[in-house]
Amino acid sequence: MTVEETRSTATPFERVAPGEYGYKVKQVDRFLASARHFYEDSEARPVTSRDVRAVAFDPARGGYEAQAVDAALDRLEDAFAQRERDQLIDEEGEEAWLAQIGSVSAVLRQRLHRPDGERFRRPKKRGARSYDVGDVDELCGQLLGYFEEDEALSVDVVRRAVFRSADGRDGYEETQVDAFMDRVVELMAAID
Repeated sequence: MTVEETRSTATPFERVAPGEYGYKVKQVDRFLASARHFYEDSEARPVTSRDVRAVAFDPARGGYEAQAVDAALDRLEDAFAQRERDQLIDEEGEEAWLAQIGSVSAVLRQRLHRPDGERFRRPKKRGARSYDVGDVDELCGQLLGYFEEDEALSVDVVRRAVFRSADGRDGYEETQVDAFMDRVVELMAAID
């Protein structure tokens, strides 16, 4: 399917009511068209699972329903992660893929093994927004069980994790926690 055909195809997303906010339709359509184009033609401008995970859309009245778009992006990210894994195995062998997974896993597990309350930086500014330490540490405990005890944990639990707010140094720095969780999602999507 070409980009032009993609533009003329009806999208599968419902729109929110005209007075409510959803995702900006043109941005979603443009991103999904480029992802579809690359998926069908590997010579097109590359789109990676990381690109899918990092994409953000502006809010717009009457836009696409956010939960439906997010669910589709999760499936798309998983498909690209699977493709990237298969491509790495085809080009460099399964040992290269296992080495890459092992390397990323080792780095993540080092942080997970830090004591509760000490896994991430605290914000430098007193009134800065931060994440509740207990909420983050609880998820980190589940992740340790997943990585080391083979306990069941869905990548969607990590994707959808919501941490209560804390005030400044009472919590973990949001950007560091978010970056760590992105790496966890990337690894889990590549493994599963």
